[in-house]
Amino acid sequence: MELAHSLLLNEEAYNQLGEVQKAEFIFEWLRYLEKLLLATSRSDIREKQKTLVEQLLCLLNSSPGPPTRKLLAKNLAILYNIGDTFSVYETIDKCNDLIRSKDDSPSYLPTKLAAVVCLGSLYKKLGRILGNTFTDTVGNILKAMKSAESQGRYEIMLSLQNMLNGLGAAAIPCHRDVYKAARSCLTDRSMAVRCAAAKCLLELQNEAIFMWSTDLDSVATLCFKSFEGSNYDVRISVSKLLGTILAKAIICKHPGAATSRQSIRRVSLEEVLELLGTGFLRGSSGFLRASGDMLKGTSSVSRDVRVGVTQAYVVFVSTLGGAWLEKNFAAFLSHILSLVSQSHPKATQTQIDAVGCRRCVSFILRATIGGLLGEKAQIAAVKDICQAIWKLKKVMDAVMSDNNLETRLGSTDVAASQHMLICALQELGNLMHNLSTTVAPLLQDSSAGLLDSVISVIVHPSISVRLAAAWCLRCIAVALPSYLTPLLDRCLEQLTVLKSSPEAVTGFSFAVAALLGAVKHCPLGIPHGKGKIIMTLAEDLLCSAAQNSRLSAQRTQAGWLLIAALMTLGPAVVSHHLARVLLLWKCVFPASPKDLGTEKSRGDSFTWQVTLEGRAGALCAIKSFVSHCGDLLTEEVIQRLLPPLPCAVDLLTQLSSILKTYGSPLKTPSVVYRQRLYELLILLPPETYKGKLCSILREVAADLTAPDIQVAASTFLLPSLCHQDDLLILSPLLQETDHKFIEEQLLLCNGVACGSLEYDPYSIYEKDVEGDSVPKPLPPTLSVISSASKLFGVVCAHVGEAQRLLILEQLLESIKHTKGARQQVVQLHVVSSVSSFLKYVAGSKGILGPEEMRRLAVTLVMGALESPNPLLRCTAAEAWARLAQVVDDGAFTAGLAQVSFDKLKSARDVVTRTGHSLALGSLHRYLGGISSQHLNSCVGILNTLSQDSTSPDVQTWALHSLSIIIDSAGPLYYVHVEPTLSLVIMLLLNVPPTHAEVHQSLGRCLNALITTLGPELQGNSTSISTLRTSCLLGCTVMQDNPDCLVQAQAISCLQQLHMFAPRHVNLSSLVSCLCVNLCSPYLLLRRAVLACLRQLVQREAAEVSEHAVMLAKESREELAADANIREMGLEGALLTLLDKETDERLCHDIKETLNHMLTSMAVEKLSLWLKLCKDVLATSADFTAVTCVDTMQEEEGDKGDDASVLTTRNDEKSHPFTNPRWTTRVFAAECVCRIINQCENANSAHFDIALAQEMKKRDSRNDFLVLHLADLIRMAFMAATDHSDQLRLSGLETLLVVIRRFAAIPEPEFPGHVILEQYQANVGAALRPAFTSETPPDVTAKACQVCSAWIASGVVSDLNDLRRIHQLLVSSLTKIQAGKEALSHLYNESASTMEILAVLKAWAEVYIIAVQKHKNHKQSLKTTTCLEESVRNGSHPTDGLLDLVYADLGTLSRLWLAALQDFALLTLPSEYASQLPVEGGAFYTAETSENAKLHYYNSWALILHATALWLTSTGFVVADPDEGASNLSRPVTPTSMCQGSSSGVTVKSPEDVYTDRFHLILGISVEFLCSLRSDATMESITACLHALQALLDVPLPRSKIGSDQDLGIELLNVLHRVILTRESPSIQLASLEVVRQIIYAAQEHVKEKRRSAEVDDGAAEKETLPEFGEGKDTGGLVPGKSLVFATLELCVCILVRQLPELNPKLTGNPGVKATKPQMLSEDGSRLVSAALVILSELPAVCSPEGSISVLPTILYLTIGVLRETAVKLPGGQLSSTVAASLQALKGILSSPMARAEKSHAAWTDLLQSALTTVLDCCDPVDGTYHELDEVSLLTAVTVFILSTSPEVTTIPCLQKRCIEKFKATLEIKDPVVQIKTYQLLHSIFQYPNPAVSYPYIYSLASSIVEKLQEIDKRKPEDTTELQIFQEGIKVLEALVTVAEEQHRSQLVACLLPILISFLLDENAVGSATSIMRSLHDFALQNLMQIGPQYSSVFKSLMASSPALKARLEAAIKGNQESVKVRIPTSKHTKNPVKNSSIQLKTNFL
Repeated sequence: MELAHSLLLNEEAYNQLGEVQKAEFIFEWLRYLEKLLLATSRSDIREKQKTLVEQLLCLLNSSPGPPTRKLLAKNLAILYNIGDTFSVYETIDKCNDLIRSKDDSPSYLPTKLAAVVCLGSLYKKLGRILGNTFTDTVGNILKAMKSAESQGRYEIMLSLQNMLNGLGAAAIPCHRDVYKAARSCLTDRSMAVRCAAAKCLLELQNEAIFMWSTDLDSVATLCFKSFEGSNYDVRISVSKLLGTILAKAIICKHPGAATSRQSIRRVSLEEVLELLGTGFLRGSSGFLRASGDMLKGTSSVSRDVRVGVTQAYVVFVSTLGGAWLEKNFAAFLSHILSLVSQSHPKATQTQIDAVGCRRCVSFILRATIGGLLGEKAQIAAVKDICQAIWKLKKVMDAVMSDNNLETRLGSTDVAASQHMLICALQELGNLMHNLSTTVAPLLQDSSAGLLDSVISVIVHPSISVRLAAAWCLRCIAVALPSYLTPLLDRCLEQLTVLKSSPEAVTGFSFAVAALLGAVKHCPLGIPHGKGKIIMTLAEDLLCSAAQNSRLSAQRTQAGWLLIAALMTLGPAVVSHHLARVLLLWKCVFPASPKDLGTEKSRGDSFTWQVTLEGRAGALCAIKSFVSHCGDLLTEEVIQRLLPPLPCAVDLLTQLSSILKTYGSPLKTPSVVYRQRLYELLILLPPETYKGKLCSILREVAADLTAPDIQVAASTFLLPSLCHQDDLLILSPLLQETDHKFIEEQLLLCNGVACGSLEYDPYSIYEKDVEGDSVPKPLPPTLSVISSASKLFGVVCAHVGEAQRLLILEQLLESIKHTKGARQQVVQLHVVSSVSSFLKYVAGSKGILGPEEMRRLAVTLVMGALESPNPLLRCTAAEAWARLAQVVDDGAFTAGLAQVSFDKLKSARDVVTRTGHSLALGSLHRYLGGISSQHLNSCVGILNTLSQDSTSPDVQTWALHSLSIIIDSAGPLYYVHVEPTLSLVIMLLLNVPPTHAEVHQSLGRCLNALITTLGPELQGNSTSISTLRTSCLLGCTVMQDNPDCLVQAQAISCLQQLHMFAPRHVNLSSLVSCLCVNLCSPYLLLRRAVLACLRQLVQREAAEVSEHAVMLAKESREELAADANIREMGLEGALLTLLDKETDERLCHDIKETLNHMLTSMAVEKLSLWLKLCKDVLATSADFTAVTCVDTMQEEEGDKGDDASVLTTRNDEKSHPFTNPRWTTRVFAAECVCRIINQCENANSAHFDIALAQEMKKRDSRNDFLVLHLADLIRMAFMAATDHSDQLRLSGLETLLVVIRRFAAIPEPEFPGHVILEQYQANVGAALRPAFTSETPPDVTAKACQVCSAWIASGVVSDLNDLRRIHQLLVSSLTKIQAGKEALSHLYNESASTMEILAVLKAWAEVYIIAVQKHKNHKQSLKTTTCLEESVRNGSHPTDGLLDLVYADLGTLSRLWLAALQDFALLTLPSEYASQLPVEGGAFYTAETSENAKLHYYNSWALILHATALWLTSTGFVVADPDEGASNLSRPVTPTSMCQGSSSGVTVKSPEDVYTDRFHLILGISVEFLCSLRSDATMESITACLHALQALLDVPLPRSKIGSDQDLGIELLNVLHRVILTRESPSIQLASLEVVRQIIYAAQEHVKEKRRSAEVDDGAAEKETLPEFGEGKDTGGLVPGKSLVFATLELCVCILVRQLPELNPKLTGNPGVKATKPQMLSEDGSRLVSAALVILSELPAVCSPEGSISVLPTILYLTIGVLRETAVKLPGGQLSSTVAASLQALKGILSSPMARAEKSHAAWTDLLQSALTTVLDCCDPVDGTYHELDEVSLLTAVTVFILSTSPEVTTIPCLQKRCIEKFKATLEIKDPVVQIKTYQLLHSIFQYPNPAVSYPYIYSLASSIVEKLQEIDKRKPEDTTELQIFQEGIKVLEALVTVAEEQHRSQLVACLLPILISFLLDENAVGSATSIMRSLHDFALQNLMQIGPQYSSVFKSLMASSPALKARLEAAIKGNQESVKVRIPTSKHTKNPVKNSSIQLKTNFL
């Protein structure tokens, strides 16, 4: 293929190829040439133009296929356009000659067609240059058309379209001729020609004025004719033509009109609508002929015309646009409704017609109002529709008030106005549903009277209107949940009041049922008590039904309907009424067969009607119960359900005889009864009606073969039994399109009605089938068949084999015995039920039965495989494969396949060949690869069939079957890939475009082949690259196909290719193809586009986005999507599409695509994304609201912004989103939150304004989120104050995210302030509306969360400002104080629980923060020395916040405790359910406890924390006298919980109250922590642990834990588990803090016991004191019973996790094995340090013996940590873990247990071992030193020396090693180590016990003196040496101090010369270095101190050494001169450094 990539055709390569490859080669060359010509320079092209033209014309003669000829023509045109045009006339003549040729052979046809296409292309591109040849060419083409066949006519029409396009107005002379020709083609028998003609006429009307002026009527009539017998594509094309022309007729004032010959007649809107109406009502019979037919009463408009005209209406309005529709809405509405009015009785003559017309009218209204109008205009439309309903209501009232009953009911007016009402009500419902809560203001506006108008028609005489009104109410309730309960109340009240009016009973019962159906769409629900009212009313209706015969039927139906609808409320409600329902169910059927017999003999026609109605209702109620309340179906309930069933089945068997007796009035009721029973039986498990299986089967079989069924409803029965993929080849009508709603009717034969609500009122409460549209149940006669066939499958699988055989034989017979159309119907029913039987058996892995069964089944299915009905063939093919699957026997399967092979070889008719070819595919689908030999035969046969060009149908089915085989054969197919691929390419290049269905199947094959090749497509071998090129070529051919489904296939093939071989797919051309089709009118194409986009942006969002923008900028044509992409990028275009799109799957894909794009690009394209979101949201706010907030702000900086926002509002152009829907706005608000989250993971500058501004200055392209804060706040504000509740929730969520992310960012211009502070007014204004009384509880709950976040964030420091928001919380607190009774009764009780808990949670959060701030503030006061300063720095607000809360704390604490108690009750296991209070808790009712649980789970943790803090702040001592238990709304004590209300409880002592509260908090915490669910939030766990910490901060709870050891152990075990299951360091730290407090409590307890024992036995001997603490006298610690053991486990867990080397099992060596020390992370260090603190506290909890048991472990761990983390750090610092372990060591060593007499000896031994271990760490192991930090180890040794009793460290061997260690360290050159060593020695030398300190002094003093003298000689050069010297001097001074008198003089004599040697005289002072100067100062200072102290030694030394004396005097003199300048500064700079360093390092000694 590479050889094809050249400017001229490589003829050499071309001639060497075979036929198929030649076609591919040519196509590839032409494809390449097209790109090349556009890229090559003009001169190069001109050079080779002649040869190129010859080559291209030569190809014309080689009969090119359709795609090739299209490309060929395109290239010729481009070539002439770029190169010279002088030879173009020859080319045109040559084409004309080819067309004129008399050769009519099929082989010459492609050449003629190619010539036609070339002409079209040349004229399109070159246009007026060729003007003068134009008339001849057109004449020639039109002449050729007379003899052309359909392909010719098709191409000629398209060519003419291109010519007209190119020539524009120059073509006027030929317009009439073209028009004539196109007219005849518009009613051609080939559908493709009709489409082409429509396109040609659409082009023609641009210039041909006569089409939309003088000839308008005839064009319209022509279009109506064209709709007759049309398919979907024709209807789309022709409706586009008709709609566009009519729209043009209205809007056009032609510029040339004044000067031209004729003055154009202006057409009024009325005339145009009249014209369309005529088509809708009378069809294509026109105006004249219609009258005759109408007189005869025969004319009925065919459905396809009606559907076509419906689409034309929509095109007409869409072309005129939304603004036009707004202006002319009233006229338009009245016209559309009049289509089904009384003035046109023909349209609604039969019910079938009426339902069809209503569908069309609804579709027109939905597509125009729903699709074109923005929300404001839609609200206006709602008003207009209400007006229309009022008008119709008045007409009806006038008729109804007529006294004569006969005229009243027979009136045509009522009958005819009903259809208008139904359409109006349904559209009203749809509008309300889509507008949702944005429509709330309209309902509050009484002038519109919306609800009244709907409720007023509920009592309309027509049942259909009553149902439509009920449905409309349901839509209103779903849109506005706050109206659900009031509407329900109103309807229930009317139902009770008007019980004696039949219309009111049915109407209002429909309304109640519909409203109950709405409940599941309203998360806030309805009050629980409504269920009881409805149940009582239903019982009342059923019981009173017999009282009045005029009302019997209605009341019976109403009663059961209410019960059935009640079931949808789910188990929580139904469980309370189940007993009554089951009782009614039992009573409705006779108890025994005998009773049934007496019934039968007694009744009359009317009573049977009522009885059947009642029983059908009861069956329906039970069906509803079974499907909605599965949880209640216990064994017991099933047993109570069963008894009436046999009787119900018996009645079924009697129905036919009852019908014979009473005749036709019972016909419908009996059918309905059958259907209800079948539906119930399908739901119940077959075991429940075991005894009746055979009789049911007989009845079902009779139903399926009943003689009176006339119509075949194949389209309802079969699709569910066919495979989804197979349906697509059968009928485009079954595919999903935007017009499915109306197209569905065309599937049916003319005698069948489409679904409509009046056929089954019970469907009004069911879940919506498709989104928000009205349920469309089928007529009972049809639905009973579909239920029967489903039930047949179930029952037949459960009867005995003999029965089964018998019934199948019967069915076969019944097919044989009927003839003609009847036979088809029976066969259809039988095959569908047998299919469902096979499907059921295959699904339940059953068996078929004996051989005979197989034979029967094969015969049955075989007959259907050869049926003329394609759907039936499809079902049969599926059944064929299911049969093989069920029998599961290789030989049988092979036999089936062989049957098909034989048939396919012999048969010539289309039907057999299609049926059996699909059968082969299905066999493969269900049985995988059957065998390779079969596979070869199948592929061979299907290959042959797919080349049968005489029958496109056979090709389609064969190729489809082949695609199934490719899919299911998987890798086995690999050998066939190449031949199949070349077959597919050959067919793609040769099958005429008019056979779209063949191309669709080819697309499926190509897709399957690509999947089979999979990732191998990336390979580079020649064979693979050939295959890949072929795949890409196939995709290109399909992309150019005119059929949209083929284009969709092409896109999904490219998507597959992109997944497997991304490098080889040209992304820019793929993206351009996607962008062009983004707004395609075809749903499936849009879906394919988005599915592909979604995949692309996951990998390369940025590239896709760039390609789209580039394409939009380059493209010449103004496509709708392009215009958007150009301005707003692909993201904006997708958002616009999301706003217009209604298909759920598409919307989901768009959102996913946008989310992927946002994730990968939001940070880079921040401004674009924020602008998009802002544009979408900006339309939501009424702008006045926003501006008024901005004026409240004090900040001037925002003013500029406001102005700019306001200007963009006025300038329509810059506002790309006109009135987006609320769902889009919600999505935009969610996007804002996502953008903030994305920025969080990106650059830190996004949340740092100073940094962001600086980086923006550096590079203006930088963009950071913090710079857009004003926009973020504004968007959140606009969303939070919208009418739509969902949007308000999103807005508040956005605000919350903004507050949380930006609260801490300081404002650089005003230090001490944060940037959010300037937005206080906005935040306040956004929150205030959420606290009004009519706000739904979920919004208020969210707003509370935002309030608490705002207060807690600390943004606002001024109390007065805080008060505004605080006031909102106070108001809500007041509202909820009354508990669950006070809140609104609009919603379910659980909604008020949610609101109460949200308020309490918000207060809890504020209180927790207030306490924290107060605490921090107190600490900061301690640390700051200057009190006034801290007051100035704003200490007020922190206290102030606490003061604000303090006012309400009494109330709050009471409510918090009540909430916690509720929570404790609700979390009890289910076995305690019986003990719970009957009326529920403080804030929930018993019935709604399940729903309430969720809300408690969301808020208990913070409430718990707050309560714990409050209890600790009062120290458990309550200040308030009425704070006792009696004041709670429920008693607090768990013991009294089951005793009901608090009145009878005696007031408890404070002590008991505290204990109860303590146990409540502890219990909740432990319950939660010990069984952490995976969904437990971090917030809850942390809050829970903090609550425990707070609790244990005060003595009372500590004493409880200390005294109850089991409690402590349990808590420790729970905390251990938390630490094991949660990795978060913060949680682990908090847990350790609680552990520390538990140990502290235990210590206190032990101390207390010891103290009291000592007090009691003060006089007794010490010996007799009992031992307190763990381990008692034995020292044994029992696991599970020991607090210490539990603590050790937990600490080991923490330590080993951080330092695995501590575990001897892991290191494999029990001894101390030094490894390389490591630094832990900051979190790790904190955890280890906390664990060490706990370990060091443990000995104090033990008895002396116990302490001996734990000491080894504690020491091992502490020293282990020291060893593992002793890393050398710069500057000799100690790592935090080392510091902690030293601190712990000090704590352990100084423990009183070390000195207690019982444990003293053992401790001494253990401590000596520990010291040895430490010393061992220092020694080299195996001769190598480890990098342990000397300082750390030396410090540890020092701690031992100083903290233990002398006998530990004074044994010679240890002492010697310690001294050696110090000596060795003194030798280390590292100055830092030396300094530290001196410091440590300093502390040892000063130790008071000489036994300890002297040995060190003796060994080390001399070496220290030597070192100092050495320094003295060298003179220090830097600060470290200076420091070493200073420390050394200090050590010597210390020695002087401790030395005995007689040795002191020698020491001073050593010290003084060293000091004096550093003094400088007055001359040297000036020139000395700073180091020398410091030394001089230091020496002088020390001398001044020593001199007076040891004056005698000093004097004698001075006397003996005059040199020293002179030097000292000189220095003192020099010093006195400079003292004023220097000493203060040097003192100040030096001392703090020196002291602090010592303090820091030795603070653990």
